[in-house]
Amino acid sequence: MTEVALRIAVFAESYLPYLSGVTVSTEALVRGLGARGHEVLLVAPRPARGVEPGAAGAPGPEPSYAWLPSYQGPPPAPPGYRMPLPLPSDALRRAREFAPHIVHAQSPFVSGLMGRRLAQRAGAPFVFTHHTRFGDYRHYLGPLARPGSAAVGAYLRDFWAGCAAIVAPGSELAAEIRAEVAERANGADRVHVIPTGVDVAGIRALVPTDPRAAHGWPSDAVVAVSVGRLAAEKSVALLVEAFALAAARDPRLRLLLVGGGPAETGLRERAAAPDLAGRVAITGRLPRDEALALARGADFFAFASRTETQGLVLAEALAAGLPVLAVAGPGVGDSVRDTEDGVIVPGGSDGEVATRFADALARLAADEAGRRRLADTAREGADRFDLGRRIGQILDLYRGLRATPDA
Repeated sequence: MTEVALRIAVFAESYLPYLSGVTVSTEALVRGLGARGHEVLLVAPRPARGVEPGAAGAPGPEPSYAWLPSYQGPPPAPPGYRMPLPLPSDALRRAREFAPHIVHAQSPFVSGLMGRRLAQRAGAPFVFTHHTRFGDYRHYLGPLARPGSAAVGAYLRDFWAGCAAIVAPGSELAAEIRAEVAERANGADRVHVIPTGVDVAGIRALVPTDPRAAHGWPSDAVVAVSVGRLAAEKSVALLVEAFALAAARDPRLRLLLVGGGPAETGLRERAAAPDLAGRVAITGRLPRDEALALARGADFFAFASRTETQGLVLAEALAAGLPVLAVAGPGVGDSVRDTEDGVIVPGGSDGEVATRFADALARLAADEAGRRRLADTAREGADRFDLGRRIGQILDLYRGLRATPDA
């Protein structure tokens, strides 16, 4: 049966070339929909003058773009993070002329409000993917953290009320949103768990890059790798302290941090301390394919963040055939199968987690046969993350909404 082509307007608050879990997820969505024969218009902040969006590696055709007027976000926004200006623009005119069947927002803020207005005008279902646990970023607000967090919570509840469907990438986040919207008619029924898919075949095809020679590490070094933004909310400092404890027990252990961010300077200073000197390498920001190739050259993946909606990088690591060592937190159990393709360390205070994580690091480093078993299971089971499968779930959602008159 031939699939009926849809016109889908996707509204993004940030996009490539800035790399983040949200921009990678957005590219996967728009290219994945295009690969299925649907017409996609991506409405997103214009990159800086003279800069092209490029690609992060998702398969599928490049979407049509409608670029919103944009500006470089103020601190703590990182360099290259463009934000949309809430102004009338040719992009919004193009979006109206596009006459979408579905409007899908990737943010609840400026671009999300633009998308919601377009959906109302076009009589199209309005879908929102909740990518970020905004409360976990309140430390950037300083003394305004508590009132700011409360205000964002109230705003989100109002925004959710205007959505025909809310997509949560992880089951824990979905449960939290359902609890918040349950008092509204059919509120909980509008929340759907659909994780972002990854290009499993593309990741498997990457040629591993061995980090040992590049950093002067011995050939028998056991390398733990972590890929992602170096920031407080990602608990990278906790990961480094746990590694220091484990490395004191096993001199073969090395840690590779792939990424950059606001915590990078402090982490480099910590890595230069006598107990870690020569054992920790930090790459800074890298193109995504380079980052994943480096990860493939390591022995296992280490992840201490407890602020994720899905932990997209966990799916990428497992698709790369890496066992995953992670702290129990939102989204982790949706990706990692404890004792099958990874090890999930129980949560607790930072001190408790650091001790438990260090113990698990040392055990995994010492158990080469166990690592091979976990890696084999990771490779065998990675097809559950396949992007095509996830795009199919999104399309099923779209079709259901279009078949519902009051969507």
